[in-house]
Amino acid sequence: MVSAASGDVEAINRILKHYEGYIAVLSTRKLYDEYGNLHYCVDETLRRRLETKLITKILKFKIA
Repeated sequence: MVSAASGDVEAINRILKHYEGYIAVLSTRKLYDEYGNLHYCVDETLRRRLETKLITKILKFKIA
């Protein structure tokens, strides 16, 4: 976490990989097709916003 907070890209990518599934679940949306059938899909815009928020919080994290 210390290296990620200092901006190490590899460390940040490891954290993003760790939370990848959780972010996918949070960004999953229910969609209905023209026949009324329900489909689930990942909202890519929301997924990217959540990843950006996580990166921002990592970089602002202060180690005491």
